[in-house]
Amino acid sequence: MTSPTAVTVTLTASAAERAAYGRTTRLRVPRTRHGWFEASPDRWDPVDVMERRSATRLPELVPIRYGRMLESPFRFYRGAAAVMAADLGAQPDSGLRVQLCGDAHLLNFRLLASPERHLVFDINDFDETLPGPFEWDVKRLATSFAIAGRANGFPVAVQDDVVRACVGSYRRRIREFAGMRTLDIWYAQDDVGQLQALLASSMDRQARHRTAQAAAQARTRTHLQAFAALTRATPEGRRIAPDPPLIIPFADLRTDPAEQGRDRELAALVSTYARSLSSERRHLLRHYRLVDLARKVVGVGSVGTRCWILLLLGRDDDDPLLLQAKEAQESVLAAHTDGPVFTNQGRRVVAGQRLIQTTSDIFLGWTHAMGVDGQDRDFYVRQLRDWKGIARPDTMDPVLLGLFARVCGASLARAHARSGDPVAIGAYLGAGDRFDRALTGFAQAYADQNERDFAALGAAVLSGRVTATAP
Repeated sequence: MTSPTAVTVTLTASAAERAAYGRTTRLRVPRTRHGWFEASPDRWDPVDVMERRSATRLPELVPIRYGRMLESPFRFYRGAAAVMAADLGAQPDSGLRVQLCGDAHLLNFRLLASPERHLVFDINDFDETLPGPFEWDVKRLATSFAIAGRANGFPVAVQDDVVRACVGSYRRRIREFAGMRTLDIWYAQDDVGQLQALLASSMDRQARHRTAQAAAQARTRTHLQAFAALTRATPEGRRIAPDPPLIIPFADLRTDPAEQGRDRELAALVSTYARSLSSERRHLLRHYRLVDLARKVVGVGSVGTRCWILLLLGRDDDDPLLLQAKEAQESVLAAHTDGPVFTNQGRRVVAGQRLIQTTSDIFLGWTHAMGVDGQDRDFYVRQLRDWKGIARPDTMDPVLLGLFARVCGASLARAHARSGDPVAIGAYLGAGDRFDRALTGFAQAYADQNERDFAALGAAVLSGRVTATAP
């Protein structure tokens, strides 16, 4: 947890005062202190941590979550954000606060469409966003690259090079932001064309081809593609196609006694969501009518939370809008920080996303609904798919994984510079690579811990303590 003895300076202090504060912070938490991780003898059982997170989820979907986590150590890492949050919260931290992504592993960075229809590279997932020490995001991102390197069979030295590429890119860019005007920081974005030009000198012909191919594929992943893949023509009109247990239309769920009466919950979800949008976007939304809903299983860590696909149609059946309403629970970071308390977790997600991202989905909003079981639930809403390009680290060679690490590190620095103090953070990190080298040690140590926790979940399944199923 952030040290209560840490003394902060305001963002309106002079740049010299903010830089001095950043350098002074090294005396309390040296940069080398971030270079190791060792679990204490009384460390909590990782399976207990995951079970507590699962207690509020749909019980019939929790085994799918564990089944996905057991596919590989990397898949486990994606679903174990709560475990790492508890570990990070037990360590000394810098006290240099930013708006954290909260789950900054490498697959949460991807190509996205801006409202102006430009392709940009940015963070995508904000379920765990909350203010906290900047290095928590950096450590989670760095460790994800170490785990990805292990999965690809790269030698330890190569894994370390990739981690250093990520952390070094973060450090250099945050220091660049430290010298920029405030509005220039706010307007900065990672346009895909600019990134390609920046990395061109480091890429061989094959890497340039794959990067261009990824951008082209992202542009094909539109809402129309999702509409064609996820819906079908019926006598009643276009409806969401069932694919149980991953996609179950609401009409089918109503035959399940556990889902009886959810009409009221979903009606409240749809009717209140529009209130969180700006007036011009509420006007746009009024051009569409809701025609179908379905429950969808998403991701790894989110499996078991309530997630709905909303199919809306405009002028006719060829004028669709697909929205995703995803349940927002308390951030895994909340128990380990002294951050603000939110009355609506969906609003927390949206506020964090708007602060971190340079351009957010025009339909991004939140709502609140009361279920028939009497439980309050918060949701955030966004488009289901809009020009999203997802990385495939398992297909990357060391050079390409290192380039991707550089891009992710730079993008995270941009996010942190918007919400934190790049002057203080940049001064803390310094011009040398001491912090970069320290985090290679942390990433390897925590990758080891992740493998032990992965094995612990496997053992829990074998003993019958928890149940895991495919897919």
